[in-house]
Amino acid sequence: MYQTQYIYSRERRRFGRQPLLSDRTQLMLSIQPSHRIRSTYILRNPMDRTTQLSEQMAFSWVETENVTYGEHGMYHYEGGWPREVNINDEESTMRYRKKIERDDNWGMQVTNLIHTSIDVTAQNSAVNIYQEFFVDLPPELGKDIRTPFEARQCNIFHDPQNPVRPITVIDWMPNEKKRFLSQPTNFNFTAPVRPPPLGVKTEEDDLHSTPSVPSGILQVTESSRSVLINPNFFYVWNMANALQPEIVLDSTEPVHRAHFCPRDENFIAAGLHSGMVGLWDARNGGKAIKISPLEAAHREEAAALCWVHSKSNSEFYSGSYDGSVKYWDIRDLNTPLQEIWIDPELTDEQKRERAHGVTVLEFEYTIPVRYIIASDQGYVFIGNRKGMVPTEVLIANYRLFSGPVRTIERNPFFVKNFLIAADWCVKIWAEECKGAPTTLLMKKKNEMLCGTWSPSRCSLFVTGDAKGEVDFWDLLLHQRKPIFTLKLKRPVKYVKFRPDGKYLAVGLENGDVQLFEMDPALRQSAAKDKALLMALFERELQHCKLLDGRVEEIKLKHKTELYETEQAKLRENELDLVVQYDPDDPDQFLQIIENDTEFKDMLKIFKDSTFNIDKKRQERQFIMERTDFEKDGMLTKEDLEGLTAGEIAAVKAEGLVNSSAAGAAGAADGAAGIAGAGDKAGAGAPGGAGAAVADDKEAAVGDKRIKVLRRMADADN
Repeated sequence: MYQTQYIYSRERRRFGRQPLLSDRTQLMLSIQPSHRIRSTYILRNPMDRTTQLSEQMAFSWVETENVTYGEHGMYHYEGGWPREVNINDEESTMRYRKKIERDDNWGMQVTNLIHTSIDVTAQNSAVNIYQEFFVDLPPELGKDIRTPFEARQCNIFHDPQNPVRPITVIDWMPNEKKRFLSQPTNFNFTAPVRPPPLGVKTEEDDLHSTPSVPSGILQVTESSRSVLINPNFFYVWNMANALQPEIVLDSTEPVHRAHFCPRDENFIAAGLHSGMVGLWDARNGGKAIKISPLEAAHREEAAALCWVHSKSNSEFYSGSYDGSVKYWDIRDLNTPLQEIWIDPELTDEQKRERAHGVTVLEFEYTIPVRYIIASDQGYVFIGNRKGMVPTEVLIANYRLFSGPVRTIERNPFFVKNFLIAADWCVKIWAEECKGAPTTLLMKKKNEMLCGTWSPSRCSLFVTGDAKGEVDFWDLLLHQRKPIFTLKLKRPVKYVKFRPDGKYLAVGLENGDVQLFEMDPALRQSAAKDKALLMALFERELQHCKLLDGRVEEIKLKHKTELYETEQAKLRENELDLVVQYDPDDPDQFLQIIENDTEFKDMLKIFKDSTFNIDKKRQERQFIMERTDFEKDGMLTKEDLEGLTAGEIAAVKAEGLVNSSAAGAAGAADGAAGIAGAGDKAGAGAPGGAGAAVADDKEAAVGDKRIKVLRRMADADN
């Protein structure tokens, strides 16, 4: 077997530097062991680890040619049409379609498209749409893509009083974004704070007499926190200073509801525990500048208040648990402008006994005519400001809950939709849904105490419950559970967004107001969110109307069945009567007629109609008109002159006298009597002229008598 050898030779100088090896050892450094460190030494189990310090040459880079891609597309409405064809013109599209169909390649193109579509369909059928992709990838990869829904706590504003009072109202100043009203209420009612006698200096005077603090502003220190200054104070805070309130507002009794005037932030209207309403000046603080008298106030505490639209920006409504709603003008608080009772029965005669207690009043400035009233029995009333009588003021009412309504607030973007928090649920309600709310219903195991819409994100709203959870709900993301929850240690009494939606103020039961800053994801909407939410509301509204229509159909069907059942029973009773009685027997026949209620009603109607007809006939007057032939044979007024009363009566009996002539004849008789008396008186006058006149008259009367007698004879013939 042959072997092939190959000898490779190279010069010595190309091998590099010659290594010089030696066995010499040299000590470079010596570190003595430490006994202290040795005691903490733990022996490690043996392990192997490979280390490669040289450059890794197992792969290489290959630079390919750059290819530029272009994307071209078109919108297909009824297929892809050329630019010169108007798709809205049916004649133009038909002409172009016929032109394509006459082409020889048309059939082959359609066949190729069919094969392509079949391949795409087969690929889609092979894809499992329920398979979860990218499960093995860590969640950190999408951190930059996903926007977190979070809210960070910025500050806490404590109640300066001790013991603390629960927060009932938080209201942001309309034009000043950094100031808000915090209104705690002392539910453990104590006696009003009365001024001390003259010359007696109190701790409150010492606090207010500090030169560095303006009048009306309370300087709160740690020592003053332990002293009960006035249990009825409420405050205006500045976000930049959480140590002490900027303005302190004083009251002689607990304040239940206070709000800024939306058009004039200098005024604060509030409802008091005694039912009176007051007005405060937010610039100076201190006591109320106006308070309504007790005789014009509510009978119970004023638990609801809302400002309304007016030219002077000075009008507001107040509601109380006594069932009344009063309309006030701050220019004159001595007498309310209007008072109504929240009576669920829509009648002009309202009764205090039926009235519901008012818990919430809501008004939207874009709808200046309507306002909403919520009661403590779960009813929602629709009010009309232009109404004069109770039936015009309270248009309608709907029962939505079993317990008292806590919050009613309109969506800032869609004002026809309300957020209502009560009981253990939150409902999105529209006024067009007459019988019930829409199907947007969010339930929880904890009692809902408050809620508010976000002014910047159209689909976001926040709720607070009795367990201390602040839930953020988004209707476009999830409708059954919140997208984000803040857990606090105290029950949440009130939540309110700042007008720009960046901050959320949360009022707690222990008197604290916690301020949270919203992340960008919670204070901005996407481009299509508003359109999607509007479509959602319209769809739910249509759904609710269909359900209402179905309920009406069921009620109508039930009424029809009841009516048919009653009619069937009546027919059976009639048949039983016919079978029981003998119609040939007059007494039994009369009894059948008497038992027939319908026959009796019809008979009564017939008798009434015949009686009315007879009465009209009796009242009717008949006018007999004679022909010209009959008129020629009648005697006129001139013919009856000179006749005696007996002769005129005989002529009337024959019917030869007109009605007008007969009336004149009576007057003529009276005149004749008078004339006769005159003739007798003149007969005694001297001279022959009187005798001659009398002879002429007798001759004329004789001629008329002859004429009348002839006509009477002709009439007899």
